[in-house]
Amino acid sequence: MLSVSKNLKEKSHLQFLKVASILACALLVIPSADAVDALKTCTCLLKECRLELAKCIANPACAANIACLQTCNNRPDETECQIKCGDLFENSVVDEFNGCAVSRKNCVPQKSDVGQFPVPDPAVLVKSFNMADFNGKWYITSGLNPTFDTFDCQLHEFHVESNKLVGNLSWRIRTPDSGFFTRSTVQRFVQDAMQPGILYNHDNEYLHYQDDWYILSSKVENNSDDYIFVYYRGRNDAWEGYGGAVVYTRSAVLPGSIVPELERAAKSIGQDFNKFIRTDNTCGPEPPLVERLEKTVEEGEKTIIREVKEIEGEVGKTEMTLLQRLAEGFKELQQDEEIILRELSREEMEILNDLKMEANEVEKLFGRALPIRKLR
Repeated sequence: MLSVSKNLKEKSHLQFLKVASILACALLVIPSADAVDALKTCTCLLKECRLELAKCIANPACAANIACLQTCNNRPDETECQIKCGDLFENSVVDEFNGCAVSRKNCVPQKSDVGQFPVPDPAVLVKSFNMADFNGKWYITSGLNPTFDTFDCQLHEFHVESNKLVGNLSWRIRTPDSGFFTRSTVQRFVQDAMQPGILYNHDNEYLHYQDDWYILSSKVENNSDDYIFVYYRGRNDAWEGYGGAVVYTRSAVLPGSIVPELERAAKSIGQDFNKFIRTDNTCGPEPPLVERLEKTVEEGEKTIIREVKEIEGEVGKTEMTLLQRLAEGFKELQQDEEIILRELSREEMEILNDLKMEANEVEKLFGRALPIRKLR
């Protein structure tokens, strides 16, 4: 594996893509799966999603997403880390690759529901709720799940249209250099006919995701301390049972007067509101470029020190055994891949031939992923 980067420059463009595809595939799936299952997934991607994988490697954001994913290996927050990579590098090419790998061909197994966010008892929900109360602009000022709920500058605008609650949602994603960029989406909810405190966001094409909102408490009286407390759980082709909770307020800062009500509501679902995280809705400008560069250098130095310590401490017999197992699997994988390349359609061959990313560019993206520990 360590010789891959040296050989890349000597290969033709197509041969380079073949090697890069296998390497990218391995980095994408091995961290979170048994070696045997990982190789099955790689084989599935190369057989069933070869066109999407080729486009991904040719697209800097998608390739960077794969490179980012491998930094999540074996972390206690591995899933959260992977989601943050998606936040940073999401684009249409990433979506297309995920659509094939996760939804259409099921190459990547679904993450199971571990019961962290159960369906709440109907008794703890509000007895009545008018969707029109959501009309207008609301801030998320407090959130439970740091992976989904605590982004900066979460200003959402709602309106009711054809008996559906339509939300225009926007939020900021922090970049590693202390900058940010803004994401936005539109979601549509229908109200449960029997339980007005439940709103459903279903029938979505991307990963067939479904979000269920449960209104735990609310007060909408056209005052500065109006709020709507939402607990939610969801599912998609990649993950069953994710969830969280957020507090919507008209004010950009959580009003202290409503905290006792929020504490009671959180307790009703077994949560401690004191553990919720206040969000930053100041929506200020990006820091100056010089400050962002200094931050990048500082974080880079910390990363290098951490990487060296981990590599020195983790290269052992277990990892070498796994590498031997992977080497045997890769032999079979490469044989499959050679057959696949011979079966490429004209469209696929044209895409491969048109790829502009050179070997040295991929080395920059994947070169740091080669230490042995990354393949555990």
